[in-house]
Amino acid sequence: MTLELLTQYVLLVVMFVLYIIAIELKDLLYAAIILGGGDVVLSVLFYMLKAPDIAITQAVVNAGVAVVLFVVAISRTRRIE
Repeated sequence: MTLELLTQYVLLVVMFVLYIIAIELKDLLYAAIILGGGDVVLSVLFYMLKAPDIAITQAVVNAGVAVVLFVVAISRTRRIE
């Protein structure tokens, strides 16, 4: 097992853990931020798999624009605790 393959496996586990944490969180703002972190890890994995065009698109659209839209939408709603 090479170091690159081991790194990909570790990043894959980190990505799944971040997505599960985002699902389980009760605070939507924190869930959106954690979701963005998982998207960044996914874009790094795409880059490591030699797909830089998809990695850039993933980073810009999903980790950037989508998370900003989620945060704006959450900030315009009333928080109930």
